[in-house]
Amino acid sequence: MLLKTKIKDRMIPIENYSTVSPDATLKEAALSLRTSYCQMDSGMCTEAGPRTVLAIDKNGKLVGILDFASFLGTLIPEIVGGLSAKLEALGVSVAFAQADAASLDEARLGFKARVIKNAATKVRDIMLKIRGTIDADSSLMDGLRKMFRNKITVLPVFEGDRLVGVLRDTDLFLAVADVLED
Repeated sequence: MLLKTKIKDRMIPIENYSTVSPDATLKEAALSLRTSYCQMDSGMCTEAGPRTVLAIDKNGKLVGILDFASFLGTLIPEIVGGLSAKLEALGVSVAFAQADAASLDEARLGFKARVIKNAATKVRDIMLKIRGTIDADSSLMDGLRKMFRNKITVLPVFEGDRLVGVLRDTDLFLAVADVLED
């Protein structure tokens, strides 16, 4: 029953969730997240796991979170900036672009190098602040309310001061789907 189910009954335990140090590089964080996100099904990655990685400091304190958008916006900055930022990321000047250059092959070849260079960024420099947490004994309805009010897709779950897991919007959707199946 959705109204009686506790967060701890649906959360992903923290030991099964992707975590990194705030001092880790974006490359390390991306590879950690990919490992927890993918289940290999006939050689293809199926969307099964977390879509975020948590930044945990050396004292075990949750200090930030990285989602797909923060990864992609840092690794490929031209997707988030204005025209000048996009051209700069591609290694093209505005004057070059205005000269109606037909070929950007050289800029395209630099894509991999830019992604690799940007992957050296430290997690602490781009991590998002935590916009909500929830107690493990709270109800799923409390989790739903918190996610919708804060416009977030994950809630770190605590027992007292100890981080014990993560509740995702996916977990809440599956709980609601279970109601429909009953």
